[in-house]
Parts: sequence; structure tokens; C-alpha cells
Amino acid sequence: MEKYKMHILICGGTGCRASASEAIQNNLQEAIKAKGLDDEVQVVMTGCFGFCEKGPIVKILPDNTFYVEVKPEDAEELIEEHIVKGRKVMRLLYVDPENKEVISDSKHMGFYKKQIRIALRNCGFINPENLDEYIARDGYAALGKCLAEMTPQTVIDEIKESGLRGRGGGGFPTGLKWEFAAKNIADQKYVVCNADEGDPGAFMDRSILEGDPHSVLEAMAICAYTMGADKGLIYIRAEYPLAITRLKVAIKQAREYGLLGNDILGSGFNFDVEMRYGAGAFVCGEETALIHSMEGLRGEPTVKPPFPAESGYNGKPTNVNNVETFANIPVIINKGASWFNKIGSEKSKGTKVFALAGKINNVGLIEVPMGTTLREVIYEIGGGIKDGKKFKAVQTGGPSGGCLTEKHLDTPIDFDNLLAVGSMMGSGGMIVMDEDDCMVSMAKFYLEFTVEESCGKCTPCRVGNKRLHEILDKITLGNGTKEDLDLLRNLSNVIKDTSLCGLGQTSPNPVLSTLDNFYDEYLAHIVDHRCPAGQCKALMQYVIDPELCVGCTLCARNCPVDCISGERKEAHLIDTSKCIKCGACMEKCKFNAISIQ
Repeated sequence: MEKYKMHILICGGTGCRASASEAIQNNLQEAIKAKGLDDEVQVVMTGCFGFCEKGPIVKILPDNTFYVEVKPEDAEELIEEHIVKGRKVMRLLYVDPENKEVISDSKHMGFYKKQIRIALRNCGFINPENLDEYIARDGYAALGKCLAEMTPQTVIDEIKESGLRGRGGGGFPTGLKWEFAAKNIADQKYVVCNADEGDPGAFMDRSILEGDPHSVLEAMAICAYTMGADKGLIYIRAEYPLAITRLKVAIKQAREYGLLGNDILGSGFNFDVEMRYGAGAFVCGEETALIHSMEGLRGEPTVKPPFPAESGYNGKPTNVNNVETFANIPVIINKGASWFNKIGSEKSKGTKVFALAGKINNVGLIEVPMGTTLREVIYEIGGGIKDGKKFKAVQTGGPSGGCLTEKHLDTPIDFDNLLAVGSMMGSGGMIVMDEDDCMVSMAKFYLEFTVEESCGKCTPCRVGNKRLHEILDKITLGNGTKEDLDLLRNLSNVIKDTSLCGLGQTSPNPVLSTLDNFYDEYLAHIVDHRCPAGQCKALMQYVIDPELCVGCTLCARNCPVDCISGERKEAHLIDTSKCIKCGACMEKCKFNAISIQ
């Protein structure tokens, strides 16, 4: 294998690819060839670095220089200055927004300082389409250890001792789940990877599969060994073309190396993996709905028991874990349960990957120890709220979670603490909101999603959520009553208690949490017919301050419905009965004379 003096790593995740990282790679390779450095410098397309806000990212090793917001036209300068002359390209280095310090090494960036990357350990470090690079970072060593040195039960005991809980949202102990599947005797068993990531704003599983697909394949093989399965299925969203491509490459390479198929590593153990594609139904993230979808049936959940461990795919014992859960397994086997369970909190061990999005400076993919507080995530890793706005709320757990406020910022993030304050971990979506967000509209947005994604099998979810949405819509239109608030709470509790699956049981969480934490905002919509955030169009009213208006007529000339009247050099007036609330007048006014009331 060729040895290079320098390596240039380029983020090849979906986000950076959309920003021309492939063109950056091609231009770098051309510049290297032009300088005759082909044998000394290697360009590697990796998975996601996590710092999506500053992509595309280029990292140069061995000095670990971290370049941000790189463009294809920067490639020649990077080679000429950094590679040939040994001088950093200062304009492409990260600048800390607080102290304006230029930082060239990612280890000293606030975004990375508090992260511990276990599930994401290889993302941004290896070429996901090169099995040799995965093996060089202890890839498949855990599988070899299990097959050569451990019995299926000792592997299960190790996972149980680690304290690993399912990262897909349920938080069920992983080792216990594997043990249930192992104890059920059958002529055929299955291991299923749930890669049906459907939460708005979530991209954790996608990034792991794009950046480190072999870690999931290795973990699935280890799981199969513990429960006596020889077939694995990956249920992945068809909307993830890059993840699908890289998984296909990984499966092919693993088969060629004898790491999938018959007699793996000469142990007599047989296991292979196939892929199944989801059509974008959020409810198919629930394990029984997922299994039915793979069987060619409607993606609807069923009452448990029987659990999949007893009767799952094709009626056979089946273990279902999500992508992030599997990604932790090889590390636990290699480093030991005692190493893993020292990370995290008392009842939630290890780390958790979050997709940090919304009104925050450092949008991206992060992995932090369980027990890290919301304040640390939002202000230290996330860099605070965009444009100096005031923090208002953070939605954890996607559409199934709740909106937490400033009083919750010091809450340690783990399964139990988030449930205690009215939210949940979920799969790891975390959306930050500022003072300009309307919490009633936010609750309505999530209800729109769950109404659309409900499979319709049970009445509480199918009908109850529709009624919830109608009440919220009524409130945002200014037609709500105080009685509606009691109805919202009562109906939410009934839906939680009577729905068939987790989608319906958690769908009222955004409503209940906003009622608990932003009751005054609901009252403002109902009593004052006013949206404090100025987001609900029906409750907005544009007015012109006669003290500030100079009569320039610019607003009137730009009004699409001619609802602004007034003579030149005299204060103008808006006819609110005709106004369509497009905001064109306020945008064009140079004297800040127009405001929303």
C-alpha cells in the first residue's frame, strides 16, 4: 500500500456534496497532478465532519488544519500555499465568532471540544467506500473477537453490562433485547437495521451510513451471532441515495473479504445482508410497521405482544435496532463494557448523536456524553442563537418530543430527565427556536406532520390528531376560545392513553409542552387576538407611524393590492381590510415607519 506524506480529507456527506465538494475533490487532484505530487499527497472523500454550518470542509493531515466554506476555485491556492509552500490559507480558516480568534485545528473549536465521538468515530476520517481504511481503524476486529473468543451469551452479557439503550427513541436496553431474540428457538431468525429516519430536521442515521457503513454491517453480524440468525435486512429510506450507494459498496466489499456470507473468518458462522427500501412513511420507523412494510404489507403497527423477538419478519424471531445503536456495538466489544458505561449518566450510558438545527449558529451533527446539559449543547457547542436573538425554546425528539424553555437549559440530556420535563430523547433531532417563533404555530406544524404521517389504523391517532390540529388552526386564525385550551389538554391526554403505537402516543407532546410552558402565548392569541411573535398572518396588522412617515410613497408604489393611500410628503395610511400582509411595504420603507401590531 502506498504511503503518502500528506492526506487531504474532504467532507463527502450529502450537505457538502450539495455544495460542490466533488468539484473541490476533482480540482484538488488536478492541482496535485500539475505539481507532480501524485505520490506524496492523497485526496480522500470521507463522510460527514459534523460541522455542517461551515461546509464544505477540507482537512489536511498530518497537521490537522481545518478549512471551512471551501469552494472549488480555492483548490489551486490550497495546493500552492499549504502543500507546496507550507503556509496556511488564512482566509479559509475558522474564526471564533466571540473572540474573533483564528483557529486552524478542529480540536480547539468550541463545536468539537465537548464532543466524544463513538458512533461517529470514523465519520470524517476514512473513505467509506474503502474497506481497508475501516479495517485500519480496528474494523471487524470486534466480530473476529466475538467469533474466536466469546460465546453468544458472553457477547450478550457484555452488551447488557455496557448499559447501551436503543438510540431510536424507545431507549430499551439493547442487551436485553438481544437476549429475548436469542432465547426464542426457530429454524430461521433475522437481524433488522432500522434506517427509516423520518423526523423533520434529523440526519443522524443517514450520516453514519454515508460515513461509516461497515460499522453497522459488523454490528449486525455480531447481533446475528448472539441470536443464531443468518440473515440481515436493512430497511432504509429510498430518499437516501448516497447512503444506499455506500451501503451497496460496503456489502459487496464485505462479501469479497469473507466478512459476510458463509463460514465468516473460518468460524463456521454464516450471515449475509440484504436491503429493503422504505417509501417515506414516518410510521414505518415503528418496528412492527417496519416489518410489515418489508413483508409487502401496509406499514401499520400491531399490538404487542407478540414482540418481534418472538414473531417478527415472516413470523420468525427478529431483532430490530436502529443505525446509531448498531454503530456503538463494535466499540463496546473492542474496548469493553466497563469502558463504555463510565461515559454518560447513571441510567443512560454512553453518548448520543444529535442533529442540531434551527435558529442556532453552529448547525450540524454532534455527539455528546449522556448527561450533557441543553445549555452546553446550545451555547458552547452550538455557538448560541443566530443574529444575537433571544433563545425561546428547543424541541427535542422531533414531532414526538416537547418544547423546552430557558428554565430547562440546565437539564442533563438523557432518557429519563427529558421525559421528566415533558419531552423525550427520540432519535436525536434538536431544533432551536428564537424570539421570532410562535409556539402555537410550532405545535400546529408538528401536528400537521403527524396527521399526514398517521397510518390511520387506530381512531385516537387518525381522528384525534386531526381534531387537535383543527383547534390549533382555529386559535392561530384568531377564532379560539378559552374553552379550546381545556379541550386541547383533555384530547391530548386521551390520544396519549389510547393510541396503538408510539406515533399516536407521543404526537400530543408538542401541544402539551407548549401549553405548559407558553400558556400566556395561547392566551394572547385568544384574548388579545395578537401573535406575540408576529408569525400568525391572520393576527398581524401592518400600521404606519405618522410621526416617522415622510410621505415618500415608496410603500404605496410597492403594494401589490393598492391598499396604501396618502399624498406625497404626507403621512400614509394602510387599509387593513384590503391588506394581504405580504410585508412588501415594511421591507421597502427606508424610515422604519411601518411596524406589525
